Amino acid sequence: MASNTHDAGHDAAHGAADAAHHAADAAHGSGGMPQLDFSTYGNQIFWLVVTLVAIYFILSRIALPRIAAVLAERQGTITNDLSAAEDLKAKATEAENAYNKALADARAEAQRIAADARAEIQAELDEAIAKADAEIAAKAAESEKAIADIKAGALDAVKVVANDTAAELVTALGGQADADAIATSVADRMKG
Repeated sequence: MASNTHDAGHDAAHGAADAAHHAADAAHGSGGMPQLDFSTYGNQIFWLVVTLVAIYFILSRIALPRIAAVLAERQGTITNDLSAAEDLKAKATEAENAYNKALADARAEAQRIAADARAEIQAELDEAIAKADAEIAAKAAESEKAIADIKAGALDAVKVVANDTAAELVTALGGQADADAIATSVADRMKG
């Protein structure tokens, strides 16, 4: 019994010494992460504020104005490309209207010629109608070819503008522009 009391007293003394040792380690800072030591919070907060202010000034004075300038330039390019596409579309519409007017004028001319020719002999009437039909067909073929060329040119210009714009946007957003993927995507979108 005496040895149990002696062992219990020895264990208690040993436990108290371990607790004191751990308390001393904690007091000297060697027992944990320094970030969690309350005695250094003032320094940590000070350097955190200094670092955040430095980052803010670097971003607001250098990085963000450059990014804003690049974005403004890209927006200007996009706007110019869109206005160019609208101009090409307007030209195609004008060409189509000119074609329709020429077709209407040619038909009116053919009808006038036919009306005048009815007053004359039937042979002259047949000859005038054949001539007018040939002129209409030729003008219609030329006008259709011109409209098809303008539409094809406008479509190609829109594709080029869309490819360039998409590549610039991907690059501006920090990605790597893959020309084949962009061209495929634009072609798929243009198909409908």
